[in-house]
Amino acid sequence: MDSDRNQLQELQLLVRELTSRVYRIERAMGIESVPAAPQPQSPPPPAPSIPVPQPLPETQPMPRIPTQPVLTAPAEAVANLESRIGSHWLNRIGIAAVLIGVSYFLKFAFDNNWIGPAGRVTIGLLAGITVVIWSERFRSRGYKIFSYSLKAVGVGVLYLSLWAAFQVYSLIPNGAASMAMLAVTSATAVLALTQDAEILAAFALAGGFITPVLLSTGQNKELQLFSYLVLLDFATLVLVALKPWRRLLLLSYVGTVLLYVGWYSSFYDRSQLRLTLGFATLFFAIFAIAPLIALPAKNERSLFSILSLLLALVNAGVYFLQVEAMYEQIDKRVTAWLALALAVVYIFLSRQVRVRYRDPAAAQALHSLHLALAIGFITIAIPIRMDAHWITIGWFVEAAVLLWVADRIHSDFLNAFAVGALVLAVVRLLFIDNFYSTRLIFNARMATHAVAIAVLAILAWYGSKRNDERGRTSVALAIVALNALALIALSREVADYYAQQMAGMRPMPGQWNQSGWLNLRRVEISRDFTYSALWMGYGAMLMLIGFWRRSAFVRWQALLLIAVTIVKVFVYDVSQLDRGYRIVSFIVLGVLLLAISFVYQRDWLQLGKRRSAEGESA
Repeated sequence: MDSDRNQLQELQLLVRELTSRVYRIERAMGIESVPAAPQPQSPPPPAPSIPVPQPLPETQPMPRIPTQPVLTAPAEAVANLESRIGSHWLNRIGIAAVLIGVSYFLKFAFDNNWIGPAGRVTIGLLAGITVVIWSERFRSRGYKIFSYSLKAVGVGVLYLSLWAAFQVYSLIPNGAASMAMLAVTSATAVLALTQDAEILAAFALAGGFITPVLLSTGQNKELQLFSYLVLLDFATLVLVALKPWRRLLLLSYVGTVLLYVGWYSSFYDRSQLRLTLGFATLFFAIFAIAPLIALPAKNERSLFSILSLLLALVNAGVYFLQVEAMYEQIDKRVTAWLALALAVVYIFLSRQVRVRYRDPAAAQALHSLHLALAIGFITIAIPIRMDAHWITIGWFVEAAVLLWVADRIHSDFLNAFAVGALVLAVVRLLFIDNFYSTRLIFNARMATHAVAIAVLAILAWYGSKRNDERGRTSVALAIVALNALALIALSREVADYYAQQMAGMRPMPGQWNQSGWLNLRRVEISRDFTYSALWMGYGAMLMLIGFWRRSAFVRWQALLLIAVTIVKVFVYDVSQLDRGYRIVSFIVLGVLLLAISFVYQRDWLQLGKRRSAEGESA
């Protein structure tokens, strides 16, 4: 019995000690323990008469675990920044420092003739190969970043040694140096593929693009240089098709553009137009299809989407500007046809994106950018290919086509571009186009305004098919713009007509002709009266349409125009017009206002019943 009692006490002490340990561990880890729900206590049983046991020897308390503060988000960010600086940036700076130090040492040794040319190149090649092989020892032990850094040093030494062998000491011919550097580039690319290391692929690509610079002789070798760049760009496509190394595309594009611009600024002339244009087109095609070949990895979709959008945008802009620069002094119409061709290309690519991409978000972004580029090139082609008001008409037609396509495929994206093209056309029509015609109504200006009014009517029609707020807003804006353009067009016709009448009536400077001045004043009075008559007539027409269509929106436009006409008649016409025109203006305006008032008083639209019904419902 005593042994059972002792064992029970030992178990209680053990449980108490374990509970204390768990509590201390939770405090050290910053975890709050959930207190156990209180349980109803049963009355204690009567204590048996057992002799009191001897107290157990005191157990040694467990050592207290020191509590450590839990890392907060800023502390973790600082630690990550510190780790990245120590493991990456210091490593890269160390690579540069080693290369610079080796270069200074070799220069010092060369200046003092310690080593001959062949020996210097041999030492450099052996040192580069040794460092590359030695780096594998660190990679096998898990130090991958340090191993790749050593490989960068070794590859850099190999390139410098081959450059010295060709450029400095002329120990090997250009062809041998090119093949040797190509072998270094290929070996680095193979290492990148076998070790699944994107950084090594970047080293190989950088070495490949620096090779033409190291082996340059200052001579024009366009065919050799651009053929080499085409092969290098195709090799990049192969790499990004095999591995998810999408950032190599941007590196390859930057290298291609830099070498192309360097050659173009030094050697290009018009006699090389066809060959240069062919290579420029080939470079453009490679990087235009690159996003379709290099599909994103699962963990880099956001980065890949940004790189793909940036590459597509810059590639299109650089290629178009380059071709425009080559044809600027030859034939500008070529660039217009090029812009249309690029629009077709990007429409095709936008369709291919939907087929190739599995990620809907990335596909939608690139699809939208390709469509935007296509629309942009069409918009650019119109002013290049056309002149004067035909540019405005072209933009209006483009807006109509975009509205039709947007309605067919239900694309708000294309609707936005259609509205943009429409705004450009309206601004050009009102503020840039300068029309001159001796024919009234049937002239280029009225034809352009007619096209604008038709496109705005199409916009209003498509907007009326939508049952949302955006559709109603587009209908309202289109109708207001339509009426404003129609009134402006008719007013300009009135101004042109009377300008032709007054052309021969203005006296010469320094001469006074009373009869000529009276005739001129008579024509001006007739013009001002015609403006009032036109605005009253247009307002009456809008009011009739508003009553017929039962459209309060149209009626309010009519009321606003009539209000402007009232102000003109009572303020301007009273003081400027002759008595006859003044009488006619007031009578016509009065009759129009009375007729409109009569219609409202008869309540043909039953507006009073609507108001009473609304009041009862309220």
